[in-house]
Amino acid sequence: MSNDKSSNTKMRVLHRYLGFFLAGIMAVYALSGIVLIFRDTDFLKSEVTVEEKISPNVKNEELAEKLHFRRLKVEKEEGNMVYFQNGNYNRETGVAHITTKKLPYVLDQMTHLHKASTEDPLYWLNIFFGFSLLFFVISAFWMYIPKSNVFKKGMIFTAAGVVLTLILLFI
Repeated sequence: MSNDKSSNTKMRVLHRYLGFFLAGIMAVYALSGIVLIFRDTDFLKSEVTVEEKISPNVKNEELAEKLHFRRLKVEKEEGNMVYFQNGNYNRETGVAHITTKKLPYVLDQMTHLHKASTEDPLYWLNIFFGFSLLFFVISAFWMYIPKSNVFKKGMIFTAAGVVLTLILLFI
């Protein structure tokens, strides 16, 4: 019995201090996750016009790559001017004017953290945070004695949460 109490106490202490340590990053992930829900809208974004100089006489097929666009569709051409959604390119001078919508700097940095990939050094923080959240899930089951009513009700809520998540994933 004392061994169970000891492991329960250790798990609770780890859970508590890791929770305090990660409180700030959890707030950042929560806010950036909410902002990312609206990424296809102009919510909180402001218009920014950028002038970019690239090589003159770039072909339409190469324009997206040179301007770092994933999808660029040329809408029309008039003389030396190439027009596309949110901008234009002058073939003669090599100057492109691009209008985009950007989040304020702090929110942009927060969403960048949230979306970090393996090419970004921040991905180690994301992996650590993911494993920490997984630890929270597991260690939460050591917070209460399994025979207690609170634990039994908690298991019902856990099952309901899993079922709701599965329903939302597959509908």
